[in-house]
Amino acid sequence: MNIARIVLSVLFISCMVWLWYPYFTQVNTVVKADSEVIAKPDYTAIELKQTAFDENGKISHKVTAVKMELYEQLGFTLFEKPTFILYDDRQTWRINADEATLYDERQLILEGNVTAQNLIDGAMIDKITADNIQVDIKLLTMRSEQPVIITGPNLKITGKGLEANLTTEVIKLINHTRTLYYDQ
Repeated sequence: MNIARIVLSVLFISCMVWLWYPYFTQVNTVVKADSEVIAKPDYTAIELKQTAFDENGKISHKVTAVKMELYEQLGFTLFEKPTFILYDDRQTWRINADEATLYDERQLILEGNVTAQNLIDGAMIDKITADNIQVDIKLLTMRSEQPVIITGPNLKITGKGLEANLTTEVIKLINHTRTLYYDQ
């Protein structure tokens, strides 16, 4: 009887080891559930080049970017390394940044090494640099609460905070720090 019990025990243990072996040897992999992903873009473009027109058929602005992701249901578009060229009857501005977010085809928030350059020769203001700038594309206004540097042909102005109208070149510094005038 002891030999039968030993054989049955060995057979039972062998079957259990054979059935449970895959469970003990599997590698633990973490699968990211779809519920953890906040949103997926509806549309993605690589090396984007786009031209937008106003109601009168004139060019409103042009956009180039390394990558663009459109989140239509959330109402915004993300850009990597964008360049926006804003057009007006009298002024043309080129704005570069590391990242940008466009809300409702109007409100543009640029972040990281933002440079707004006036493309009109002889203008009083050549360039505006900051780390973060908000632009209203329709009204051609610019706003920032970060430190800004404004340069022109013969001047350099530094301050913190900015409200600007790109059409009229009226700029209001919230906290003026320093102005340097160069020899003419």
